[in-house]
Amino acid sequence: MMKLRIATYNIHKGVSSIGGRPRVQALKQAIGELDADIVFLQEVQGRDDLRAARFSANWPEQPQHDYLAGDSHHVAYGMNAVYDHGHHGNALLSKFPIVTSRNQDVSDHAYESRGILHCVIDTPAGPLHCYVIHLGLFARSRRRQSAALIEAVQAYSPGDCPIVIAGDFNDWTNELSDTLREKIGVTEVFDANLPSRGFGTYLRLLSGRGPKIKPARTFPSALPWLRLDRIYVRGLKVDSAQVLHGGLWARLSDHAPIVAELTLDMPAAATGTR
Repeated sequence: MMKLRIATYNIHKGVSSIGGRPRVQALKQAIGELDADIVFLQEVQGRDDLRAARFSANWPEQPQHDYLAGDSHHVAYGMNAVYDHGHHGNALLSKFPIVTSRNQDVSDHAYESRGILHCVIDTPAGPLHCYVIHLGLFARSRRRQSAALIEAVQAYSPGDCPIVIAGDFNDWTNELSDTLREKIGVTEVFDANLPSRGFGTYLRLLSGRGPKIKPARTFPSALPWLRLDRIYVRGLKVDSAQVLHGGLWARLSDHAPIVAELTLDMPAAATGTR
């Protein structure tokens, strides 16, 4: 077995949610202190000429995804929104090599550019498929984008492949979770907080007589109330999950990060057994 520590974080383009002050350098330090093997990032500024000129002393010359990855992580970037002075999108940081990366445009209208970044990571326990998500603000858009996600997983990640899907789903009504569970067999990491995961508990949940499965509150970071950010897994065991909020995290971004400890089974070929 192999232990994995993963995180998902909407970094708000590296500026504070109030006042738009640069936070990229503090974000790099905070992300480093997470000590995560894999980090799923949203609203990553690949280029911003206006802020680079305005905050030249506190704005890295590198694209944010390269700057945040540093020497400790491999990185993949999915450019979604492009404008005259720059662009932003999703990114994946990984301590393990990224074998392939593919960015799929799932924009639903002209005013919101959205994408799904799919990366295959070469871990010591075998390939791990990772999907970085940032869905739209409108319910109809999210339904269509989640359908595109389901199609992508079914097409590129066969049923026995371990997967992690993480990011900002903007799904404050928790409308999408049941469909994702049914169609691609994933579990949200905070589902594991239920006292029992037996079949009887599952039946009670379906009938409405048991505790309702709810993701964690992550927005706004100063006093989280809305359940926007998620980590879904398949083929991995959830050991723990937590939201980091208050203090430092309230000053860095408008979203609070989620950190989860997972266990990935190592294949027989890797362990030398049969």
